[in-house]
This record gives sequence, structure tokens and C-alpha cells, in this order.
Amino acid sequence: VERYGDEEYVVRRLTGAASRRTYTCPGCHQPIRPATPHVVSWPVLPSSFAKDAEGIDERRHWHTACWGARDRRR
Repeated sequence: VERYGDEEYVVRRLTGAASRRTYTCPGCHQPIRPATPHVVSWPVLPSSFAKDAEGIDERRHWHTACWGARDRRR
């Protein structure tokens, strides 16, 4: 778990070995190609007020460098 601002996020660093999809990084809006090491994160507490929402429903795939640079973009 990592803190970003006032929120806590579950963070997983992936080697990319099992990645078979292309994702779009929310930091730079560029593709994360299959087999590329990257970070997956989601809020510990959901931002939605839906009664059955879970933080993992908001998971996003980030380039490792974009995840690390997000504090500088604030």
C-alpha cells in the first residue's frame, strides 16, 4: 500500500511476463504493450458511493516511470 495525497493505493509491480493485453497508461495516455513491465494500482477505498463498489474496480495499469512521476504532476 502506498499513499498518494490523501488516499492509499494497493500497488503491484508486474514483470509483464503474463501480460497479453495492451493497456493505456493514465499518466501519459500512451500504450503499455504486452510483456512490458508495469505497475497496477487501485484505491484501498473506492471513490464510488455504490454500495457494492470495491477499490479494485478502479484499478489502472501505469508505466512504472509514470507511476513514479505522478507526484510531480500535481
